[in-house]
Amino acid sequence: MIEYENLLKLNESFVSEFQKSFTSTLQSGWFILGKNVEAFEKEFSKYVGTSYCVGLASGLDALLLSLKVFEFPVNSEVIVPSNTYIATILAIIQAGLKPVLVEPDIKTYNIDPDKIEEKITSHTVAIMPVHLYGKCAEMDKIIGISKKYNLKIIEDCAQAHGAMFKNKKAGAFGDFGAFSFYPTKNLGALGDAGGITTNAKEFASKMKMLRNYGSNIKYYNELPGYNSRLDEVQAGFLSVKLKKLDDINKHKRKLADIYIKNLKNDFIKPVVNTDYYDVFHIFAIRHPKRNQLKEYLLKNDIKTEIHYPLPPNKQKAMKGICDHFNCPISDEIHNTILSLPISYFHTLDDVSEIVEVLNKF
Repeated sequence: MIEYENLLKLNESFVSEFQKSFTSTLQSGWFILGKNVEAFEKEFSKYVGTSYCVGLASGLDALLLSLKVFEFPVNSEVIVPSNTYIATILAIIQAGLKPVLVEPDIKTYNIDPDKIEEKITSHTVAIMPVHLYGKCAEMDKIIGISKKYNLKIIEDCAQAHGAMFKNKKAGAFGDFGAFSFYPTKNLGALGDAGGITTNAKEFASKMKMLRNYGSNIKYYNELPGYNSRLDEVQAGFLSVKLKKLDDINKHKRKLADIYIKNLKNDFIKPVVNTDYYDVFHIFAIRHPKRNQLKEYLLKNDIKTEIHYPLPPNKQKAMKGICDHFNCPISDEIHNTILSLPISYFHTLDDVSEIVEVLNKF
C-alpha cells in the first residue's frame, strides 16, 4: 500500500534532533514564549525574507489576528478566493468582517487577479490571496490592485512554505504572511502551530500583544487580546525542520516532476512556469471521473485525498454568510480534483509506480 501520508515516516529522519530539542526544553523549565520561540521567529523571518516573524498557536489564528491588527470597521469586506480551505473564510467571519468570494484561475487554482476589481466596493478593506497547494498567487497584479484601491494584503501561506513568485518568497509580499505549521505541511510541527511574517515593526509589536492577552508587561493589558502563543516545544521542533525545508521542497519538486512528465494527458496536471517556484504541499490533478479514479487507485493499493470535496460557499456553516455567491469555476475544481501522494517520505519509485497505475485508468 502506498499511503497518502504517514507522519511517523515523514518525521523519522528528524527524531534524534527532536529528542535533543525536547530534552533541552524540558530541562530548561521554560515552556511558553522563551528562547526557542525567539530563535525560530528570527530564523523563519530570515528564511522568508521579512524583518519580523511572530509565532502563534495555529494558522487560523495567524489569519484572524492579522485582520484584528487593523481594527477594520465591523462588516468591512475582504476579498478571498472562492475555492480556498474554509479556514481563510472563518478568519474573516470571526474578525467581524464579510468574505467576498472571487473565482480562481482554472489553471493555477489561485485567485484570478482579473476578477478582483469587479468585486471591490467602498466597503472593501483587504485582499486575502491564498497560495494554494504550494503555488504562489500572481502577486504583482494583486499588489497593483491593492495600491490602486488602498487595500491591505494578508497572504494565506498555509500551504506555501518556501514557494516563490519571481524569486520572492510567499509571506514577503503583503502586510502580513499567515502561516500554518500543521503537521502535514512542508514545514510541519508535531502539533498545532502557526505564525505571521511582516516587515512592519508596529504590526509585529501589536501582534505580540494580541497573542498574549493584549499584554506586553505581565498583568498589564493594553488590548483585548487572545491566548495564541507558539509553545517552546513546537518552536524547537520547527527550528530542527526549518534547516531541511529546502531539501523537503526539492524532494517534493522531484516527485512532482515525475508526475508532470510521465502522466498521460487524460489528466489535467498542475501548470508550471519559470515565474513560479512551486513547493507542492499538494500535488493535485483533475479528471471528470474523479470519484471512480480515486476508487480505482485504492483498489490498486494507492491512497489519495480530495482537497477539497465541498467548496466553502456550499458548506452548512456558511449558510447566510457566503452561500449567495455563484462560483461555477470553484465548483468545477472541487468536483474534479484529486490529490496524489507526494510526501517527503515517498520515493521516486513510489511515484513511478503510481504513474504506471494511473496511466492504465
